[in-house]
Amino acid sequence: MTGIGIGIVGGGYMGKAHAVAMSAVGAVFNTALRPRLEMVCATNPVSAEKYRTAYGFARCTDDWRVLVNDPKVEAVIIASPQETHLSIATAAFALNKPVFCEKPLGASLADSRAMVAAAQGQVSMTGFNYIRTPASQFARRLISEGAIGDITWFRGEHTEDFLADPQQPATWRTTGDANGTMGDLAPHMINGALALAGPIASLIAEVETVHAKRPGGEVTNDDHGQMMCRFANGAMGQMYFSRISHGRKMGYAYEITGTKGAIRFDQEDQNALWFYQSDEPEATRGFRKILTGPAHPDYEPFCQGPGHGTGYQDQIIIEARDFLRAIETGTPVWPTFQDGLEVNQVVAAALASSHAKAWVDVATL
Repeated sequence: MTGIGIGIVGGGYMGKAHAVAMSAVGAVFNTALRPRLEMVCATNPVSAEKYRTAYGFARCTDDWRVLVNDPKVEAVIIASPQETHLSIATAAFALNKPVFCEKPLGASLADSRAMVAAAQGQVSMTGFNYIRTPASQFARRLISEGAIGDITWFRGEHTEDFLADPQQPATWRTTGDANGTMGDLAPHMINGALALAGPIASLIAEVETVHAKRPGGEVTNDDHGQMMCRFANGAMGQMYFSRISHGRKMGYAYEITGTKGAIRFDQEDQNALWFYQSDEPEATRGFRKILTGPAHPDYEPFCQGPGHGTGYQDQIIIEARDFLRAIETGTPVWPTFQDGLEVNQVVAAALASSHAKAWVDVATL
């Protein structure tokens, strides 16, 4: 076993998740590389020290440059606001340090392209955790094995309700395209669509702000958006993204129809996959609920009991395993920065389509 020093930029929601994952991943997956929490960076010294103490880092700083340049920090995790991603990643790659960056990859399509260019020949990963549940990994396997035949239709959504109340005050989330629904929630389901159904060739979209004013300020980004799309394999698709969907807490859900069957999944019931095969006897034919267990991808390291289930933090631990594996082998592990860029390209196409009120070829962006 070999130790590796980890530096995390950002100690909040995702910073904590990655710190916990790096602390646990060696025990869960018996990784050859064993992370050492070397340094955490926050916006001010007080917050930095709070996170250092809470998460068990050796040191802390309020300057990401100090973290990136520290020789004991051998790999960098970016869990800070999108507008910081390009600068941090570029500096880390210049020192030949592997980088894991939370989605969306860049604050703009131009930023994402610059990050991909900087990452050439080096280890990079983009954080898309939801597609890593054992159920969704199993769905990908079923599709690749032809269990539902050729995909003809895909429906996906990422819906939540954290801003459904119009009296909820304006915050940083209500300012800037990168923090709107298309920048914040849509990338997860778009990534899921690309993983499950393949590249998107063209689309038409509508994006809008429902609550333009909130207590404390104007809203400058979008509340929800929808799009129809055509996949490169010829399948039709539709997706909806919203932060104002009353009652939806983690509505990452998809339904996929093929020539031989269908699959359904909802993240609010993340340990179950619904599977339909058309060649079963008519009397018993129907969707059946498959509870995940040790027979499914990346489940057994967490629990040996079928149906006992995995959770959100486990998805981040799986990501940590994949990042360490990429570093150990020097081999890219999906999703790389290039995969993150492809998601951002679809988002950019959707925004362009909404503005033009017309179909857009994704490759032209």
